[in-house]
Amino acid sequence: MTRLKAALALADGSVYEGTGFGSQKRASGELVFDTTMSGYEETLTDPSFIGQILTMTYPLVGNYGVADPKEHPERFESDRIQPFGFVVREACEFPSHRHSRMTIHDFLEQNDVPGIQDVDTREITIKIRDQGVMNAALETSTGRIDIDDLVTEARERPDYSEFDYIQLASTKKPRFFRSGDCREVGSPRDLEGKRRCVILDCGMKRSIATRVAERGTDVVIAPYDSDPEVLLGYGPDFLMVSNGPGDPERAKEPQETIRKLAGELPMMNICMGHQLTALALGARHYKLKFGHRGGNQPVKDLVRDKVYITTQNHGFAIEPDSLENTGLRVTMTNLNDGSIEGLVHEDHRIMTTQFHPEATPGPLDANFLFDEFLASL
Repeated sequence: MTRLKAALALADGSVYEGTGFGSQKRASGELVFDTTMSGYEETLTDPSFIGQILTMTYPLVGNYGVADPKEHPERFESDRIQPFGFVVREACEFPSHRHSRMTIHDFLEQNDVPGIQDVDTREITIKIRDQGVMNAALETSTGRIDIDDLVTEARERPDYSEFDYIQLASTKKPRFFRSGDCREVGSPRDLEGKRRCVILDCGMKRSIATRVAERGTDVVIAPYDSDPEVLLGYGPDFLMVSNGPGDPERAKEPQETIRKLAGELPMMNICMGHQLTALALGARHYKLKFGHRGGNQPVKDLVRDKVYITTQNHGFAIEPDSLENTGLRVTMTNLNDGSIEGLVHEDHRIMTTQFHPEATPGPLDANFLFDEFLASL
């Protein structure tokens, strides 16, 4: 492994110099942090991180290596690494696990993503918590890195909300998965489950489809901008609108689909799907100061009077005061900051979660929501 120099420049002028790993290149994006202590394979392949540079708060990353995606597809949420850059305290060079087939360095290099280690990720995290997420630029090189130019790139990069990342994340054509093993097939004629779900793909984590399929439901994954009539043509028993990257305000097509199908199909919408539901029905959203990203977010269930530890990855939330006249009612809230974590509709069969009930990586506290929703059909 060739030793690379690396530097991370933030839009506020801060610079962190360290050791590079992964690909030799420059990348820029919104700098965020994730508090997950394990599951870096799943985290790195989560499409919701498109457009961002990801910092891990846990100091050692890569200690159990990276599995072969063909041997263990359940450990990867998509077909590639999604963040534009990766920041860690230490990237393990000598992993130990029976499923390990490559190092975290190899994984990033294969996906043409730069990483930086030997920097103080605690300081970076505290800065983001204090000042909020900000743009950053990361460069790895065997030669000299122009720090001033790197800072300029971080400062001049357009705001995260100006990019339409959902187009990068969504499937380009419909895909079909059988119930049970979630095996991909060629057409709807090859599906044989007792129920059928259409997932509007805004940047879906693979485990969402897996959780649905393992409960005896065929899955059709459709592009985010699919016509509602086309979706109905698949004969779904219910619709899901998935997670995804970017500002939900930009995702006009899924909002229109939700408006048109709200009275036609039951819906279980997750993460960005939760936000899009609220926007489609007349609510407003706002950007969180530093987002919720990790596997340890406490959520209060107002209906059952219980608390769940949940997996989350989002940077926007819904304005509580904007729900009036939308028909939506709050069912769950975040115990750290009080933001909305769940909604139901008073007239239509719609439920949403801001968190990820499928987890992966993270706690399985909320997996039961899939069973509960399916039982209500």
